[in-house]
Amino acid sequence: MDLHNRDVRTDVRELGALVGDVLAAQASTEAYETVESLRNAAIAYRRGDAADRDALHEAVDDLSTAREEVVARAFTTYFELINLAEERERVREVRNADDGTALHDSFDATIAEFAEAGVDAEELEELLADVLIEPTFTAHPTEARRSTVKSKLRSIANHLEELDEHNLTDRERRAVWRDVTAEVTSLWGTRQVRQRAPEPEDEARNVQWYLENTLFDVVGDAYEEFEETIAKEYDDVDSPKLFEFRSWAGSDRDGNPFVTPEVTDETLERQRSVAVEKYRDRCKRLSAVLSQDGDRYGDNDALAASLAADADRFPTVVEEARERYPDEPYRQKLRLMRERLDRVNDVRPGEYPDGDAFLDDLDVIADSLRADGQESVLESFVEPFRRQVDTFGLTLASLDLRDHRENHTEAVAEAVGVEGVDYRGMDESERQEFLTDAILQEDPVVDLDEPGDVSETTERVLRRFESFADWQDEYGPQAIDTYCISMTEEPSHVLEVLFLADQVGVVSLPDHCAVDVVPLLETESALNGAERILGTLFENEAYATALEARDEVQEVMLGYSDSNKENGFLAANWDLYENQRRIARFCREEEVTLRLFHGRGGSISRGGGPMNEALLALPNETVTGQVKFTEQGEAIAEKYANPRIAERELEQMLDAQIRARKEANEEPVEDVPERWVEAMEVMAPAARETYRDLLNTDGFVSYFEQATPISVVENLNLGSRPASRSGERSVEDLRAIPWVFSWTQTRLILPGWYAIASGIDAYLDEVGEEEGMEILREMFDEWPFFRTTLDNASLALARTEPEIAAEYADLADDDLRERFFPELVGEYERGCELVLEISGRDQLLRREWLEESLDRRNPYVDPLNLLQANLLGRTHRTDEEERTLRLTVNGIAAGMKNTG
Repeated sequence: MDLHNRDVRTDVRELGALVGDVLAAQASTEAYETVESLRNAAIAYRRGDAADRDALHEAVDDLSTAREEVVARAFTTYFELINLAEERERVREVRNADDGTALHDSFDATIAEFAEAGVDAEELEELLADVLIEPTFTAHPTEARRSTVKSKLRSIANHLEELDEHNLTDRERRAVWRDVTAEVTSLWGTRQVRQRAPEPEDEARNVQWYLENTLFDVVGDAYEEFEETIAKEYDDVDSPKLFEFRSWAGSDRDGNPFVTPEVTDETLERQRSVAVEKYRDRCKRLSAVLSQDGDRYGDNDALAASLAADADRFPTVVEEARERYPDEPYRQKLRLMRERLDRVNDVRPGEYPDGDAFLDDLDVIADSLRADGQESVLESFVEPFRRQVDTFGLTLASLDLRDHRENHTEAVAEAVGVEGVDYRGMDESERQEFLTDAILQEDPVVDLDEPGDVSETTERVLRRFESFADWQDEYGPQAIDTYCISMTEEPSHVLEVLFLADQVGVVSLPDHCAVDVVPLLETESALNGAERILGTLFENEAYATALEARDEVQEVMLGYSDSNKENGFLAANWDLYENQRRIARFCREEEVTLRLFHGRGGSISRGGGPMNEALLALPNETVTGQVKFTEQGEAIAEKYANPRIAERELEQMLDAQIRARKEANEEPVEDVPERWVEAMEVMAPAARETYRDLLNTDGFVSYFEQATPISVVENLNLGSRPASRSGERSVEDLRAIPWVFSWTQTRLILPGWYAIASGIDAYLDEVGEEEGMEILREMFDEWPFFRTTLDNASLALARTEPEIAAEYADLADDDLRERFFPELVGEYERGCELVLEISGRDQLLRREWLEESLDRRNPYVDPLNLLQANLLGRTHRTDEEERTLRLTVNGIAAGMKNTG
C-alpha cells in the first residue's frame, strides 16, 4: 500500500517554485530574475557547464545594497523550506518501515536477532533493566533561527504532512496549499535575525517546548512500540523505565552570569506547572473512558483502600465525587487525583509530593483494570499515561547545575576566610584534608546567610547553594540533583562542591546525600589525570560516604568540545577513548558503577554525528547500561521537532545501547589488538603536534580573524552566554561553538579533520606504507571506534569546499594567506586521499541520501558564501549591509544544516 502522496523531489520542486513566486510578488520580478541568474550561474559551474565562477562573481559584485538583502533572504528561505522537505522524506522512510520495509539499526531487527541467537527472556529482562538513557538538553547557543521563524516552519511542516499523508479532494488540496503559500509569504516578511540576545528564560522555554509538545506524547507511543516488538519473540517481558530527560537550560551557570537563582526557580516552577497541567488533562480524558459501572467492575480491595484514604484526606471532595459519579469508582478516583494535582502548586495540603506518588495511584487503577480483565482498556489508555508519569514525573526534566571550578574555589576561600581559615594558602593535600574534616563535622563551618564582605562571584555561588536546598525542599531532590564542575583538575574541586552542599543541608553525612557531584574532564591534563582524581576521591572518607549514599554510582562528564579545540580531532578522539577505558576499569576495580556523561555538540568536531553509531563505538568497559549525553542547538530541532522522527531517535538510541550492553556483558574488556593501539599511539601524538603547531604559529589568530566571519558570529545574538570566556581574542579563550561555527561558515571545516592526515602519515612513515595501510584497513573493518572516527572525519571532509574557502582566505593579508591557506588545503587533500584508501570507498560519503542532499544544496549555498565574503571584505559597512551579513550567516547555517 502506498502510504504517501508525494516524494522529496516533489516537495523540493514545489517549495522552491513557491519561494520564487513569493519573491516576485513581495519584492519584484527583477529581484526574482536576479536570484534566478545567481542560482543558474552556480548550477552551471557545479555541473561543469561553466569553466569558472566568474559569472557568479560578477553577478554578486553587481548587486545593489537593497538587492543583496533580497538575495540573502531568498536563499535563506529556500533552505529553511528544503530542510522541511528532507525532514518529511525521513518521516516517509520511518512510516514505510512500520509498514514492513525494514530499517537498519531498528529495535525490531535486534529483538529478532536476539531470539535467533538464543537470548532467553530472563537475559533480555536483565539487559533492559540495566539500560537508562538520559538525553540532556543544553542552552548552548547553536540555534541560529528565531523562535518566531521556527514556529512558522512547524506550521508549514504540518501542512506538508497533511498533503502527503491524507486523502484530500482537489478542493481540499488547494486550500492546504493556499495556507502553505500564506505561511511562506508571512515567513518572507518576518525578520530572520534576532535583534537582541535571548535571555536564559527564553532558552529554557525553547527546551521546554520540545519536552511539552513532542516528547511528552512520543514517549508513550515509543514504549508501546517497544513492547509490541518484544512480544513478537518473547512472552511476559515488559519494558522497565528506559529514558529520562534532563536539562541545563535555566540552570547552567558556567560562563553565563545571567543564569541567576531566580531564573532556575522560574524554570523549575514552569516545568512543574506544565507537567501538572498535562496530567490533569490526561486524567480528564481518562475519566471519559473509565465510565465502568461499579456494580460490575472496579470491585478491587486496593482501589477501595485508595478511595478510603482519599476520603480521610479530602472528605468534602470525596462526597462531591460520589454524588457526581455514583457507582463509578474509576471516575471517583480520577477526580480525586485531579484534586491532588491541583494542590501541587497550592498552599492547601494533600498534594502529590512527587511523581512516584501520582504513579502509585495510576498503578491502583491499572491493577484493578487488569483484575477486571480489561487489558485492552489498560493498554490503550492507562499504560501510555503511566509511561509519561514514569518518565517525566512532576519535573518534566530534571535540571543539572553547572559552574566553573574557579568560582567554587574562590567562594570557599572567601567564605572560610571570614572564619579565619587561609584556604588560598593551602596546597592541594591540605585543602582536601580541610574540606573532608569540614564536611564530616556536624556543625556548619560558614554562615551562608551572612557570609560577610565577599566578592560578587562568591555571593552568587553562595546564593545558588542556599537556593539549591530550597529547590529540593520545594520541588523534590529528583528535580535538581546533579552538580557539574567545569574544568575539573583536582580532587579538591569536587570536594569544594560537596562542602558547599553540606553547608546548606543538601548533604548531611552519613545518611543523606541528595546530589551527584560530577567532575567535567575536558583538558588533556584532566583526562590523563582521571584515575588520580577519582582514586583520591574514592579513598576520601567524606566522599566515599557520600558515594555510598548515592548507591555507589559515580557520574563523570567528558568534554568533547574543548578537548577537540585543544588537541585536534584525531588526538582528542583517541584521548577520550583511552581515558574512558581507564576510568571504567578503575571504577570497576573500586566496585563503583560508572555513568559516563558525554558532552557532545552538534558538529562532528564536538562529538556530533549519529548517536546510535557513537553509542556502539564506545569501549565495552564503559557500557554499564546507564548513559547520559548532551543535546543542543540545531540538533535538538532536527531530532525532536517532529514526533515521528523523535520516536525513531529514541528507537535508535535504545537499539544501540541494548546491543552495546549485550556485547559488554559477553566481552567486558574489549579485545583491542596491541598493533591497533600502537598505531593510534603513533598517529594521535603526531596529529596533536601538527594541530598545536598550527594554533601556536605566529599570525594564526590574525588569519582566523580575517579569513572567517568570527566577528559576526560573536555578535549574532545566538545565545545568552558570551562567545568567549574573558573577552580576549585567542583560540584558547574562545568557546568551542563560535570556533567551529566560524570555520563551518567558510566551508573549510577544519575542526573536523585537520591533522588527521599528518597523524596517519606519521604511522605509515614508521611502519611502512604497505604494512601500515593493511593494519589501518583492518582497524577500519573491525574496530567500531576507528571506523566511526574515520567516518565522521570523512563527513567533515565531504562538506568542505576548498574553492569556496579560498574566497575567505583572500580576505586575509597576503602574507597570512600564503602561510596558512596552502597548508590547510594540503592537509585536506591528503586527508581525503587517505580516508578513501583506508575505507576502500570511491567517495567520501557513504550514504546516498546525504550525497543527494549536498548535491541539492551546494549550488544554493555558493551564492550566499560569495555574498558573505564580499560583505566581509568591505572596510566600512552600512547598517543595512550589516543586517544582510548576519542574514547570510543564518542562510549558510540553514544550508549546511549545522552551526557549531
